[in-house]
Amino acid sequence: MVTVDILPDKYKEMTDDELRGIIESKKSEFGSRLCILGHYYQQDAIIDFADHQGDSFQLAKTGSEIDAEYIVFCGVHFMAESSVVLGKEGQRVFLPDMDAGCPLADFATIDQVKVAWNELNNLGLAGKFIPITYMNSSAAMKAFCGENGGTVCTSSSAARAFDWAFNQNKRIFFFPDENLGKNTALSHDVSSEDIVTWDPYKKHGGLDDVALEKARVIVWKGYCHVHTLFTVEHVEDVREEHQGCQVVVHPECTPEVVALADGNGSTAFLKNYVEDAKEGSTIIVGTEINMVARLAKQNLEKRILPLARSLCPNMFKISTADLAWTLDKLGEVNEVFVDPEIAKGARVALNRMLSI
Repeated sequence: MVTVDILPDKYKEMTDDELRGIIESKKSEFGSRLCILGHYYQQDAIIDFADHQGDSFQLAKTGSEIDAEYIVFCGVHFMAESSVVLGKEGQRVFLPDMDAGCPLADFATIDQVKVAWNELNNLGLAGKFIPITYMNSSAAMKAFCGENGGTVCTSSSAARAFDWAFNQNKRIFFFPDENLGKNTALSHDVSSEDIVTWDPYKKHGGLDDVALEKARVIVWKGYCHVHTLFTVEHVEDVREEHQGCQVVVHPECTPEVVALADGNGSTAFLKNYVEDAKEGSTIIVGTEINMVARLAKQNLEKRILPLARSLCPNMFKISTADLAWTLDKLGEVNEVFVDPEIAKGARVALNRMLSI
């Protein structure tokens, strides 16, 4: 459940200096009662005001540990939802632009996943699978996993989540990102023949009984448009243009792109890779352009270039005007809520993720 609030014109008409003045004033006024979380994909103008920055895993963990009364989450909706679910009693979470969603998360709805699970159950297979949802999903999806013995993972913890499931001698039902699921399965020596893709718009997921009974991993047909923009041709072109360069990409890229890269991992992994590289290195990074541009500015002794220019328009929605308004009217606008029953199940899955 979300409030529906629209940015007033007066904030749109303010200068950058006026907006920054409001933000700085409100941060000073609320002090430790306020914490601003900023995802790596945010614009520099937003990151400048973040008390903590990180990827979705880091921010989920931070949100569960801080004591601030007000959490302003500069990211997208599913991240703010997770902060609500994990938050301490009395904490309130706000998203500066309530339209900042995630198309990847929208690829799988709770009704679609329940239909798929019921079909597995009808085949006598549901008990053999553990459901794992990517952090980029709704609280309802996380609750489904919590209620069915599953967990949540991020790109940085997906490998550990797969280990956890396989160590229980279980198969995996992974949603909603097909590429992260495939790449993680392949890194665990699961053969491509034992990985099948569930298409929710086809009868029986587009799969026959034999394929489902044989599968070790079922992945959902969904993707992140930011990372599927990168192609094999992009990798080949940059290697030709920048001889001796290193290419690192996010695991939401296709398996073909990941296979050609020198490394792949979460946004935190990519950041550490760049920072740990030798001076004079040329590193081509396949992830969201705001993060790549920031890494380039922060590592001037190296040459940091984007694999291609790929922008996350939803992360880009949050502006200093949105942040100033949210802080100026803190407690009155842009609050994120999660149904208590959904939150209960989602909390189980998220806490499993944190423990794993």
